[in-house]
Amino acid sequence: MTPILLVSNRGPLSFRFDAPATEGGAPTLKALPAGGGLVSSLYPLLSGPDSEATWASVTMGAADRQAVAEGLMVDPHCALLPVVVDDDTYRQAYDVIANTTLWYCHHHLFDLPRRPRFDRHWREAWDGFRRYNRAMADVVTERAAEGSTVLVQDYHFSLLGRMLADARPDLATVHFNHIPFADPNMLRVLPDFAVAELLDGLAGFGACGFHAPDWEAGFRACYDRLAPGAAPPTFVSSLSPDHEGLLEEASSPECLRAADALRAETAGRKLLLRVDRVEPSKNIVRGMLAYEELLLAHPEWREQVVHVALVYPSRQGLAEYLALGAEVTYTAERINAALGTPDWSPIILHMEDNRPRSLAALTLSEVLLVNPVRDGLNLVAKEGPHLNTVDGVLVLSHEAGAWSELAGAAVGVNPFDVAGTADALHGALSMPAAERAGRSAALQRVIRARTAADWLRDQLAAARSSN
Repeated sequence: MTPILLVSNRGPLSFRFDAPATEGGAPTLKALPAGGGLVSSLYPLLSGPDSEATWASVTMGAADRQAVAEGLMVDPHCALLPVVVDDDTYRQAYDVIANTTLWYCHHHLFDLPRRPRFDRHWREAWDGFRRYNRAMADVVTERAAEGSTVLVQDYHFSLLGRMLADARPDLATVHFNHIPFADPNMLRVLPDFAVAELLDGLAGFGACGFHAPDWEAGFRACYDRLAPGAAPPTFVSSLSPDHEGLLEEASSPECLRAADALRAETAGRKLLLRVDRVEPSKNIVRGMLAYEELLLAHPEWREQVVHVALVYPSRQGLAEYLALGAEVTYTAERINAALGTPDWSPIILHMEDNRPRSLAALTLSEVLLVNPVRDGLNLVAKEGPHLNTVDGVLVLSHEAGAWSELAGAAVGVNPFDVAGTADALHGALSMPAAERAGRSAALQRVIRARTAADWLRDQLAAARSSN
């Protein structure tokens, strides 16, 4: 088998500084296994005694850099290749370009009358983004074996393809975009030089993959309009959860205790659930407003339903995310104050990451609301129906990448239509048992038809085809 080198921003292992055990002592390094869908999906497939895979990722701060210097960035089951970058370069690449420029662009979230503003500081950050990509390119160029397959994950490394094509044409390279791809009119908001560099960087890959046909179509349209004739080969391959691993985790003692606590907290009422990161694309506030409209339009649901919102902080170093978290809290408190009773809070809001509670809630929910304004896939839309034990209904945004697979069995919503979402929630809560069971079974058939291994195989096949 050809050696595989997987490239991502965040790897399977990171470190933080813990407070010193004694006064005056030095902080100690603590290893933190990384979470997230990418690691949980790929790590089991790329690790093990017979693996020929190496995972290259970037140091995310001083603790990671010290761990590398001390030889601690080691995993017994998977070869790790840490790429050291300084804090300023990482901040410019990750915070300014990746998270507040490219992420907003690809999700169509720019507030165009006010943002973005591409000033001198932004151009300096783009230089940092270029250095960040170059640092990875230099390490891969030096360390990759002849003819290796390089699987690059996500938009953080959009410039890497051209760099590798120029330095190591023997490598078979694939880029997989885990988020949507902007339409041409949105991409052209970026400065001309950045658009040209971005599209040229991606064109250097042997192939580019996406979770959904709409994102592939947007990608190809950008080349048709903005860089005619330069598009690389593309493919669509949707990621699926770790079926057996999720079921095993959801039956753990921690999850079973969390399920008992949730039943007590909701007091036997119907559970309308969302599980999300607090980020602008997830559309949490509109979801709460739709639930409020449901209660106003259909007062028969008052005290019969609880909206459990399990939302956890994300990118807390960015002002936009902190403001969104405050808006989520305010909206929940306002609705509870306006419509709640002494025995019933319409919304139960938990704003911390508690995986056992999240998995337990997915098993118990009568309705799961997944209403992003735009989302590359949304793995929760697949994890929920896979784990659910009560024939729960999935109410799913047309703008989630998972919609292209689940449309036949999920209840679809326009994520901007609050009244329409309220109607969909009413329909889901009122749905006859036979229809619920049929939709649930159909969702599970679609979700269980693919595995993470299929997704990995699709990337490897694209690499072989391009070489």
